[in-house]
Amino acid sequence: MKILLVGSAACITALISSAWLMTFAKWFPIKAVDEFLIDYKTMIRAHVDYALMALFGLGFYGTGIELPAIACWCLAIGGFTNPTIFTIAALDPDFWSKTKWKVFSAISFVLTTIGFVWITYTLLKHVYA
Repeated sequence: MKILLVGSAACITALISSAWLMTFAKWFPIKAVDEFLIDYKTMIRAHVDYALMALFGLGFYGTGIELPAIACWCLAIGGFTNPTIFTIAALDPDFWSKTKWKVFSAISFVLTTIGFVWITYTLLKHVYA
């Protein structure tokens, strides 16, 4: 279950990094940053998603209920890679048309879904046991 904490820490690190990147992109006219960050709105989506995934990981860990290790790994990996999809898309204008990113996105969504569904099932099983 500690992997949920590692995943949350990774999301929090990415959250702070994206906040600084967006701050430089909006407040300071730095040509290199402006050319690097192509889609500001998509970066905001990534920023919010990193925050949500960090909170989910911390929340699930904090329940005190023993959760299946594989489900925790799926949630930690998927919870970090899902917002990373938005981060990459914010930096690459052709992101949505590239096959490698479609495959990456599909794997990420599947892992995240498995993690969330399995953990939800475990929580409900705990309630009704």
